[in-house]
Amino acid sequence: MLDVVVAVVTTALTNGALYALATIGLSLVWGSMGMLNMAHGGLLALGGYAAYTGSVQLGLPLPLAIVFAMLAGAAMGALLHLLVVRQLLRSSGAGFETAVMIATVGISIALQNALLLLYGGQPLGQPFDVPGSIPVGAGAVPWLNVTIVLVSVGVMAAASLLIARTKMGRAIRATAQNRDAALLMGVPVQRVYLQVLALSGALAGICGVLVSSITQLTPTLGADPMLKAFIMCVVAGLGNLPGAIAAAFGLALVEAAMQFAAGARWGFPTLLLLVIAILIWRPAGLFGRARIQRL
Repeated sequence: MLDVVVAVVTTALTNGALYALATIGLSLVWGSMGMLNMAHGGLLALGGYAAYTGSVQLGLPLPLAIVFAMLAGAAMGALLHLLVVRQLLRSSGAGFETAVMIATVGISIALQNALLLLYGGQPLGQPFDVPGSIPVGAGAVPWLNVTIVLVSVGVMAAASLLIARTKMGRAIRATAQNRDAALLMGVPVQRVYLQVLALSGALAGICGVLVSSITQLTPTLGADPMLKAFIMCVVAGLGNLPGAIAAAFGLALVEAAMQFAAGARWGFPTLLLLVIAILIWRPAGLFGRARIQRL
């Protein structure tokens, strides 16, 4: 029985850490810009392939390959702002949210196809690996899973400190609270948007490396984490970073328990049913606040 508990908790913590890391990048963009970045999954895949390229093809040490993945994600996020988002903000007006969602869907498809052309459709093995395991009673916890959780928590803590303690973070929070007021106070909102998308891309890049280390590297690598991240954002309340992290770990535990109890195919349907029940009970999310509009 203990080995089953260890396996469930290990899976839940590992998946929860990965879901949370994917979720905060998505939630950060929504909270700051009111934008649903549908290319987030493509950025995850880009980060995974960037680390593979840096380590296997360029011969970089693994830590530098991970930094390379973060830089690739950040650069793609910055390009997304410069080439697409900034133009849509100027031209779309009130329809920005719909226009940018459609545009980023197209960018995600283009990214997946570009990776398919460059690397082929054959799954590749990510060189990120930590051999060995920690004995826990009758079970064992792989060191790779421990490393994934520690790296994810460390990256999320660093991102939280960046947003809470730096000048850039204060500008991001001011823009998220009230864009017009931030503009009046001299906050360079367009630069803030650029920084937010670059930061989100960097987080997606390292998340892609960690996800591909326990699965396989394919052009569609980011599709499942993107879907799960969106679910966590909705459950927590769009734009709520602490709530998104809590929702990620909680729902990952429910999913892992159901997979072990009833089979792997029941994990995701159970997750969806739970999400529907939560949204019926609290339409704004567990930690979100309903917006009141006066007409």
